[in-house]
Order: sequence, then structure tokens, then C-alpha cells
Amino acid sequence: MPKTRIIVHLAILFVLTAFFWFPNSAVSSQEFVNLFGYQELSQNDMSYLPQWLNVLERHITEDVPEGDCTDSFFNTCHLKKWFSFLESIKGQPVLVQIEAVNQYANKKTYVIDMDNYGMEDYWAISREFFYNGGDCEDYAITKFFSLQWLGFDMNAIRVVILQDTNLRVAHAVLAVESGNDVVILDNQTKEVISHNDIAHYIPLFSVNRNQWWLHLPEM
Repeated sequence: MPKTRIIVHLAILFVLTAFFWFPNSAVSSQEFVNLFGYQELSQNDMSYLPQWLNVLERHITEDVPEGDCTDSFFNTCHLKKWFSFLESIKGQPVLVQIEAVNQYANKKTYVIDMDNYGMEDYWAISREFFYNGGDCEDYAITKFFSLQWLGFDMNAIRVVILQDTNLRVAHAVLAVESGNDVVILDNQTKEVISHNDIAHYIPLFSVNRNQWWLHLPEM
């Protein structure tokens, strides 16, 4: 779904100037290499992604259970329900957990940031997403934190900012290494799909807890 022009232009600028502005970049040796058929350059300076750092910090302090689930007039137990859902699938096979997390988050209503927060681009933590709905990166972020809670290897999970060439808009998804594949959790589809089966996504950059990557066409 559409994201702001600001982040799209920033991402494209990153890609176009990667070899000039990031001289210490290195082609990644991790399993995510060739995501959507693109090579990747690993980056260690997270200061380029302040919104992501802000999300990670606020998740720790604000995404905690709260509210009274018995109140029929104003139910404020969104996070309690989320944690209860996660507990219910813990221990299930990996793909079962991935598919369940994708479906659970995708039930929320899509709402653009301007309607929710009065600004063009805002990255929401899970508390905000479950209360207000959200746009594409908000779905991906909550799925990221869901799999983190379930104990997934954080090096095997990334939020990916990309360009949807079919709709001609920027978009965000969650990519998860599973076996010898990377599967995509997308708010635009109920199915969890291999990245190899998606031809209309061009990755711009991806990020996890510790670093981020630029994505470039294979040379």
C-alpha cells in the first residue's frame, strides 16, 4: 500500500548513491542475499533510520499488556489479546506460527498515517497499531515484534521497504528466513509466499534489530 514520498525518495537516494556514500558497505554473506533477485550491501550505522530506532525503543517501554478485557463499553485489552494469541501458537511448527502471525495482523484495518496521526509518515508500535489500525509498515512492524516474542532468530527477520511495480507505489513487508527460503508476510495477501514467487517487488532497503541493508540489482 502507499507510503510517503519522503521515505521513497530517501530510499531511492540511498540505492543510487550507495557506492559513493557508503564506502564501507559489504555484500552480505547471510541467507537473505538475492532477496527478490537483488544483491544487498550491509550497513551498520543505524542512525540513518531514526524512525526504526524510535520504534525499537518505544516497543520496549510501551508494548506491555494493559486494560480491562471485561469492560463491554470500552475494551482496552488489545495487547492482552495479542499476547494471548502469541501464547496460543507458541510451540507450533515454524510455518504455522508465521502464517498465523500474518493472518492475525492482517485483520486490522488499513488506515493512512495522515488520518491516524496527522502526519505523512509515522511508524507505529504494536500498541498503536492494534488501537488505531495502520499502513503497510505498521503491519510489518507488528509481525516483526510478534515473531520476536515467539523466539525467532532476529537475524532471520527483516522489515523490507520496497517498490511495488504493479501499483507503482512504495510498500513494506516482513521477510523471514525459513529453511532454505525467504517467505514474505504481506498485508496485501492472506498467503505467506516465497520471495522467489514475487516478480513485482523491488527491494530498496531492509532492517532488523542490529543492522540494515541496501538492495541493488545484480551486477
